Amino acid sequence: MSLAAQAVQQAIFELLLADPDLAAMVDPAAIADHPHPAAALPNVLIGPIDSGDFSTFTEDGEEHLFGLEVWSDAPGHQQAETIAARLRTLLHHAPLLLESFQLVDLAWLSTRTRHDAKSGAHIAEMRFRAVTE
Repeated sequence: MSLAAQAVQQAIFELLLADPDLAAMVDPAAIADHPHPAAALPNVLIGPIDSGDFSTFTEDGEEHLFGLEVWSDAPGHQQAETIAARLRTLLHHAPLLLESFQLVDLAWLSTRTRHDAKSGAHIAEMRFRAVTE
């Protein structure tokens, strides 16, 4: 993971932990970048970041594609979709301040909701794109 990607991930994590509306839906201890077997549901997982060159003629830049997953054990997709909607509101075009980098844009790309037959959980898989200089 690049240093810019680490800065993006850290800023996202801090933003999510600081939001009282999200905290009312998801225990802040259940927001992480790795699955924890004992974590209570619902939870939010910050997925890996795929980074690539996005430099221009005058500026060095990187594109970062990453996902968030909302896991819920409530019946149906509604809880997962409600939490995903809050995440989208928080992150889409968020003016995150990054240490040592400039965020050009952070955009929501898509959300896919599914049921995991093995665990019984409902999952909202979200994709985002961030560009940094």
